[in-house]
Amino acid sequence: MPDDTAKALARTTAASDARAGMLIEAGLALASELDLDAVLDRIVELAVAITGARYGALGVLGEDRPRIERFITHGVTAEQRAAIGDPPVGHGILGLLIRERRPMRIPEIGADPRSAGFPPNHPPMHSFLGAPVKALGQIFGNIYLTEKQDAAEFTEDDEQALVVLATQAGVAIENARLYEETRRHQEELARLELLEERERIAKELHDGVIQALFAVGMGLQGTAAMTSDAEIARRIENATEEVDRAIRDLRNYIFGLRPGILADRQLGQALQQLAAEFQERTDVLTIVDVDGAVAAELASRAADVVQLVREALSNVGRHADATSCRVSLRRSDGGAELEIDDDGRGFDPATPSSGMGMGNLRARISSLGGELSIESVAGEGTTIIALLPL
Repeated sequence: MPDDTAKALARTTAASDARAGMLIEAGLALASELDLDAVLDRIVELAVAITGARYGALGVLGEDRPRIERFITHGVTAEQRAAIGDPPVGHGILGLLIRERRPMRIPEIGADPRSAGFPPNHPPMHSFLGAPVKALGQIFGNIYLTEKQDAAEFTEDDEQALVVLATQAGVAIENARLYEETRRHQEELARLELLEERERIAKELHDGVIQALFAVGMGLQGTAAMTSDAEIARRIENATEEVDRAIRDLRNYIFGLRPGILADRQLGQALQQLAAEFQERTDVLTIVDVDGAVAAELASRAADVVQLVREALSNVGRHADATSCRVSLRRSDGGAELEIDDDGRGFDPATPSSGMGMGNLRARISSLGGELSIESVAGEGTTIIALLPL
């Protein structure tokens, strides 16, 4: 065998061995990445390194149509990308690779009749090599390589190496997707476990402690009504107010522990559930009338609105002796109008009464930037109106 032929064969064998080693290292590198974005960037870098390309890209396809929705590049500077403008969507040679779904080598892009040409300010590109990447049994995208640096065009060996890398890339993408799905699932499980524990604590507080305190308060009110000693009645009334305050604080804590009334629900649905719970507890017929558009605009303040209605209904249940009640949310001039009215005993709004909880309502409405008005007639019921900004 002539010396020149032997040397050439040795060089070819060495190059082949080197490329095989690079592909093994590439597989290991991709397997070590768990973040999908990092995997995609690494695929392009490795494709460029293994084939000796000057430029590389990965066009990620949309799930429901053969169109490039994401274009990851290597070798093109940020200034060049800005000068080129919008990334390709899949015309010309890129579209051909998307449609035919097979490896493709082209010696001169500009001379190929299927080429759509390049936009202004695009770097000159001649030789082309591309291959599809399959993930989860479907074409995830395509690897595009241009400008073989040490030769006029890409070789068959380059194509074979790219096909192997594309197979490794598909496995790496599946792995990264599975890892991301598992991580989200674990986070969701942790969130659900936390919510279940919070719900359990909230239920124990509501069904146990609050009910016991409510019974104590009712007993104290009954005792105050039976005594003829004004001083004793005053002290009992003060004690009753402290019990009421403790119940309100606990309900605030429970509201924080139990986001369930708002979880996965709109404000209107949360108010419907709140009214249903109130009606079941008190036997007061409770109707809810909510303008959905207004409720949507109050979405960011939904928790405050629900708590406001909760406190107003609590007052109805404890003081009004009503048979029916209505909660309305509608649009008003310049904002939202939240109205809670009942057909109970009524009271004189001009007479201060710390036991009616109006101070707490005023404070909450004020914190929302709103205004409170109260209309009440003895024997005819009470109407509470909160005007809230939108």
